[in-house]
Amino acid sequence: MADVAELTRLIEPAAKAEGLELVRVKMMGGKSDPTLQVMAERPDTRQLTLDDCARLSRRLSELLDEADPIEEAYRLEVSSPGIDRPLTRLKDFEDWKGHEARISLREALDGRKQFTGDLIGVEGDTILIEVQNIGEARLPFDKVHSAKLLMTDRLIEATAPLSAEGADSIKVEGQD
Repeated sequence: MADVAELTRLIEPAAKAEGLELVRVKMMGGKSDPTLQVMAERPDTRQLTLDDCARLSRRLSELLDEADPIEEAYRLEVSSPGIDRPLTRLKDFEDWKGHEARISLREALDGRKQFTGDLIGVEGDTILIEVQNIGEARLPFDKVHSAKLLMTDRLIEATAPLSAEGADSIKVEGQD
């Protein structure tokens, strides 16, 4: 399997050249169906348009064909992180404070590996999360195995598209 850290070092300058920030680079699918997943977003909107996605995909296809960092055949998947996005960078936990997240640790902390609650933010390299019936939990960022936002009405409202251009119709709740 390919070295994800090396792939990230290769891919990040290409994403920046397109005006994008990397959210995640991940190899998945195993030997039978390897897929290189690249998630990116515009830093100003936290969104990725179809045009952004297509441009980055073309740029990465050329770059990866030339550098050939993955020995076996694989599929390239370029996408937006989506609404229930993975939280992969320390800044994500600060940017999305006030929203509900699920954080899984590599090893148990105070007898727990999974924490779900509202993000409070970060202090140094520590993630702060308000967990129901427990209170504030302080989680070391380097112990995080995976983390993602959870779908809530508050998150849907915060991530509404900046533009409805291209939509067939917009349906507003309570109106027909």
